[in-house]
Amino acid sequence: MLHSTGAEPDNHFYRPNVGAMLFNREGHVFVGLRNDVNDIEKDSGSWQMPQGGIDEGEDPRGAVLRELKEEAGTDNAEIVAETKGWFRYDIPSIVSGRLWHGKYKGQRQKWFALRFLGSDAEIDIAAHDPPEFAAWKWVPLADLPTLIIPFKRDVYRAVIEELGPAVREAVARQRYTNAW
Repeated sequence: MLHSTGAEPDNHFYRPNVGAMLFNREGHVFVGLRNDVNDIEKDSGSWQMPQGGIDEGEDPRGAVLRELKEEAGTDNAEIVAETKGWFRYDIPSIVSGRLWHGKYKGQRQKWFALRFLGSDAEIDIAAHDPPEFAAWKWVPLADLPTLIIPFKRDVYRAVIEELGPAVREAVARQRYTNAW
């Protein structure tokens, strides 16, 4: 099940999580090369957009800005869109027992498109200890599914389908008005 209402009977097996589609003036999206690449991820896509768990009592909008600050070193961004619902994915069984002490079998994610308001010099992937990413880059929206680990690709495709129009509209508006 890719889409989630949050009311599924097995929802407690999916860790609440947020994802950040941070985009720049050209409409390219921030991705980081994961530091914790494991056996299943080798050679199959270790780049991803910032994402992370929602803390107890935290709302998803606050969580996405916190995660962005932790993983990219900046929260100099404006939320321009969010997914209507949540997306779910299962972690492969070879990994799921090691993650979260086996408490979850996957993640339930709320995604946000965020316009980056700063300069590349503000991005500091080493700001959080330990850093989530070893490297970072801006990539075209369409390239995202080819960079991510296979078990997350359907979620990335769905997020692009839902949030991509808001990204393209924000970039086009900026080019027309010359205001970011």
